[in-house]
Amino acid sequence: MWTDKQRGIRVSQEELLCKNACGYYGNPAWQGFCSKCWRERNRTPGAERQDISPSNDGTPLTFSKFEEKKNMEKGRRINTMRRLFLGGPSPPKRQESSESHTNALKAYQGLEPGDFTGFLKLLRSPSSQRLQSRCTAFLNTMEAYHNLPVQKQSDLVQDFYQNTAEHFSSFSEAQVSQIMEHIEKLTMTRLHKWVFCHDSCDDEQKDLTLQRRIRSFNWVTPQMLNVPFPDKETAVTGDPFLPAITAIIEMDAKRAPQDKLACVTKCSQHVFEALSTSSSEPANADDFLSGLIYVVLKANPPRLHSNMQYVIRFGLPHSLMAGESGYYFTNLSCAVAFIEKLDGPALNLSPEEFESYMLRRRAPSGTRAKERVQIASDTQHLIEELKGRQEKLVDGMNALKLQLDEWVQAVQMQVNEATAQSDLVLKEMTAQSELSQRCSPPAHDAALKEDDDIKEQTVLVLMDQDMINSNTCKSEASLEAGFSGV
Repeated sequence: MWTDKQRGIRVSQEELLCKNACGYYGNPAWQGFCSKCWRERNRTPGAERQDISPSNDGTPLTFSKFEEKKNMEKGRRINTMRRLFLGGPSPPKRQESSESHTNALKAYQGLEPGDFTGFLKLLRSPSSQRLQSRCTAFLNTMEAYHNLPVQKQSDLVQDFYQNTAEHFSSFSEAQVSQIMEHIEKLTMTRLHKWVFCHDSCDDEQKDLTLQRRIRSFNWVTPQMLNVPFPDKETAVTGDPFLPAITAIIEMDAKRAPQDKLACVTKCSQHVFEALSTSSSEPANADDFLSGLIYVVLKANPPRLHSNMQYVIRFGLPHSLMAGESGYYFTNLSCAVAFIEKLDGPALNLSPEEFESYMLRRRAPSGTRAKERVQIASDTQHLIEELKGRQEKLVDGMNALKLQLDEWVQAVQMQVNEATAQSDLVLKEMTAQSELSQRCSPPAHDAALKEDDDIKEQTVLVLMDQDMINSNTCKSEASLEAGFSGV
């Protein structure tokens, strides 16, 4: 894959493909084979082999070809799956009518790509009871048998993918792939804690070994890997590969294999972006692999080996063997394999120079070292400038605080003055009220005298009225006496 006569990494498209010439991407973890060919090579002894070479008629590789290759393994493990689920021979199943099956699957055809929430809603619907029961039974069985060897668990998961894909056999290849991605996310999100970095394998130890190996190469520069890197004026603003480093570190936080692959894809895309900004020429496959190796060395992603093995064991095969994600993941596997075998000639260094770097007896020299000194100087200058800005900001905050205190005091004084003036006004109003009360008795006496006169006049009128009434009564009595005498 790489040469010791020329600095950098050289890789061709053919070297990334499966050694079996099946057209899929190979992987160093499978000794250069794709997952399907690797499984075929490691079948149980005595099992009959079938011709698995793809046709050369130009037909594109699809999920159905994977199904054809998996059929030979399906018969070998179908009895195991039945014993796990049912504990014995499978009972006869009630035949489901083709019309009802078609109607139950129609809703899945309207799913948007990546709409995992919509998929879960459909899975809970009554029409999807059969699929939901199948998924629930499988998850419960895997949790119950979580102590099985991790390779056996991988085989069971892959068989489950195959059996579930047959449930959507009437769909197009794109629709089947889309639905199977939802199935994978649903399944592995729940099984992650049981199968990731399993006790039956040495993934944890290999993670520690790989981390120590990567940490020992922290002195490697982009020039040693022949990675196009911007000049010092651009480098002061930051490492253009930083977004790619962040993306590859995020892979450990994901649970579903497809989400981990999405982090690898995102990282690779950022590598291409960084290469395009660092060089005026378009990035090729060699530059990309070199840049990806540089990113892995600088990021030292946590549990990198375990995450890659998790994707290999429990990811959808078509995601690893073809397409954009398969290409990027294959390059990541090549980058890790390169780091595990990294030596002096691969970096265009003599064995003595390489040993000196590894023992920390020397540091990178030359133009890059001068650039690092310049970057350090510029960074120190920026720090001092930021420190001056911070001091100015603190002074401005203190001045503003003093102004606020003075303003509060001024407002308090105005409030006090207004309160004092209000008290004076109230006192003046009270005094005027008392003075008016003192000046009002003569008028009050006149009013009382006038009232007495009115009362006297009223009494006289009433007395005259009584006299008139009395005289009238007397006259009436005299008349009545006269009449009576007559």
